[in-house]
Amino acid sequence: MIIESLRSLYTRDLTKLKAEIESYQNESSIWKTDKNITNSAGNLCLHLIGNLNTYFGAELGKTGYIRNRELEFSLKDIPRAELIEKVVATQNMVDDVLSQLIPEDLEKEYPIVVFEDTMTTGYFLIHLITHLDYHLGQINYHRRLLDI
Repeated sequence: MIIESLRSLYTRDLTKLKAEIESYQNESSIWKTDKNITNSAGNLCLHLIGNLNTYFGAELGKTGYIRNRELEFSLKDIPRAELIEKVVATQNMVDDVLSQLIPEDLEKEYPIVVFEDTMTTGYFLIHLITHLDYHLGQINYHRRLLDI
């Protein structure tokens, strides 16, 4: 049951990420920053894509993805269509990985230590959805404040 709930939540929230990026009226606003808004929506989107492709794709799905976290925050002006394509690909990858898990997998130790100590895979997948939602909220505010 928890795996199906995770699939539903990740699908919902990655669909919302795609919708947020699509909702910018001015495509260049995706990359705007302001005095107290240091990360653009585009960079937050790239960060989420990199994060999920690393921890779902590379670690659980063995996709071979190699992360360059620095580029997630330094790349600029990637076309909206390319961002959306990356979000959709990430959504498909996450769903594919989740569809291959069984409940016992969630009780196993996550393959790498990400924080200070080990954790179960289930705990980390819940953490990753909260991370996605945190930045999704930032992107929503970014759009409403800077898409002018």
